[in-house]
Amino acid sequence: MSCQMAESFRPHPLHRAASVSYKGRKPASPQASATGRANSRKSNTQCELALRQALWAAGYRYRKNVADLPGRPDVVFLRARVAVFVDGDFWHGRDWENRRQKLQAGSNPNYWIAKIQRNMERDREIASRLESMGWTVLRFWESEVRSSSMEVVLKIGAALTLALDKDRDLP
Repeated sequence: MSCQMAESFRPHPLHRAASVSYKGRKPASPQASATGRANSRKSNTQCELALRQALWAAGYRYRKNVADLPGRPDVVFLRARVAVFVDGDFWHGRDWENRRQKLQAGSNPNYWIAKIQRNMERDREIASRLESMGWTVLRFWESEVRSSSMEVVLKIGAALTLALDKDRDLP
């Protein structure tokens, strides 16, 4: 199980639009909504566990789900000020244009499109807030972690080295 970088040094490839809202839109049914929430883990997903296991095996020590940082990053390296997020392909809009077309043809498209667009917008807002606080933000897609967790570990390692080197260069 592995992942690759989700274009981690740049935000999701979405056009900057007015704030998206799905207020007033309704899920297909209360039961469908409850089932969806119950089946969608917020933390400790298989992908996150695989990445953390690979990081630990490579000798990296980290904190997980740090609540006092914006967005509650999945993996945090406090000294280097590096925050890592593992984004679900569906919920965070991977390959958005194709996914949007599929959602448009499916059930309750207005709700789902608005919901995922808002998630993507929130991802950008959180990354911006963290960066303004001096953090390096890395985002990886769940499918990338599954396909190549060691590549992701190498990219995180490179970011950690860079961040710690910058810290040493400060007067």
